[in-house]
Amino acid sequence: MRVAMLGPFGLKPKGTMAVRALPLAKALTRRGYDVALFLPPWSYPQDGGRVWEENGVRIENVTIAPRAQIPFRLLARARAFQPDVIHIFKPKGYAGIAQWLGWQARRVGRMRARIILDTDDWEGAGGWNELEPYSWAQKKFFAWQEQWGLRHADAVTVASRALETIVWSLGVAREKVLYLPNGANPLPVSDVTPAQIRQELGLGDAPVMLLYTRFFEFDLARAVEILSRVFARMPNAKLLLVGKGLFGEEKKFLEMAAANGWRERVVDAGWVEAEKLRAYFAASDVGLFPFDDTLVNRCKCSVKLIDLLANGVPVVAEAVGQVREYISHNTSGMLVAPNDVNGFANCLSELLEDREKRAWLGANAVGRIKQDFDWSRLAARVEEVYRV
Repeated sequence: MRVAMLGPFGLKPKGTMAVRALPLAKALTRRGYDVALFLPPWSYPQDGGRVWEENGVRIENVTIAPRAQIPFRLLARARAFQPDVIHIFKPKGYAGIAQWLGWQARRVGRMRARIILDTDDWEGAGGWNELEPYSWAQKKFFAWQEQWGLRHADAVTVASRALETIVWSLGVAREKVLYLPNGANPLPVSDVTPAQIRQELGLGDAPVMLLYTRFFEFDLARAVEILSRVFARMPNAKLLLVGKGLFGEEKKFLEMAAANGWRERVVDAGWVEAEKLRAYFAASDVGLFPFDDTLVNRCKCSVKLIDLLANGVPVVAEAVGQVREYISHNTSGMLVAPNDVNGFANCLSELLEDREKRAWLGANAVGRIKQDFDWSRLAARVEEVYRV
């Protein structure tokens, strides 16, 4: 069976196609499928026109000028591949337009491929439309695209239970909706050791909390209050920041840390290359995952959380959305109710003081991710909707 996967952007810098579509494509290829990705790399134009193969998956980047032609090129290249299935990733932007074009082509008998839609975020009202600086017209168009696309697909794959419920509410039959959470993507082997990272960053033998984040998922003031309570209880603890804010939030966070008297306990590593992430994770004692109870967070399926768990970091997280799917409380991590500042601080302090429990939770997290969120297992589910 041939499967063409279409994306709204390229493999970088945005993540969906690299951490969701491509791993799924590779897993399907191992199961005997012939899979190709067709991408418009408008946010990374140097990939325009490039074609290569990765683990048996053909990756084709269409040219991006003129922009108005991108959806037509995407669909044309996909149809030239002669697929049995066209799997659209994100009902938005160029991919969403390509879906509309494909649906019309099939309606008049010019195409036979099944059209499957994947959604891993809520884009419309209450979703990414509220976070991104879109124009009024863009917000209206993206919201329309999303609802039209979800209602005009032979099946829909969803990354979260919240999205599953929303799609059902739009009138899509339950049997046409497949829950497909994100799987674990192995990180490269680090070329440095955890001990080297600790020495380089001046962490010494201090208890280290890791905040691996883009910052927009949580209220900064709440995170600062949680950390203030931990530092009051454990004045020798340190915080390792890995990542940068989607909108520069890390600057405000560091200002708030200074105002609360513990800026010197924060080591800001900024954006860390994938090749070093394992070492940074292993150099940390516990991870914290604050997560606001919002529609965006309920619908998303955080790859960063999966990275932490898959690499054995014992995590304390707020029990919102998919977090509850990946962490079993007191077994593969620790969950606290949303906005429970005191509970969160107590869990962090407890883990920092208990080496054996940290090791046990970390090992269980690795096992749970391997068992339930391996892309090979997840790919087997997708076959159900491909073969209907």
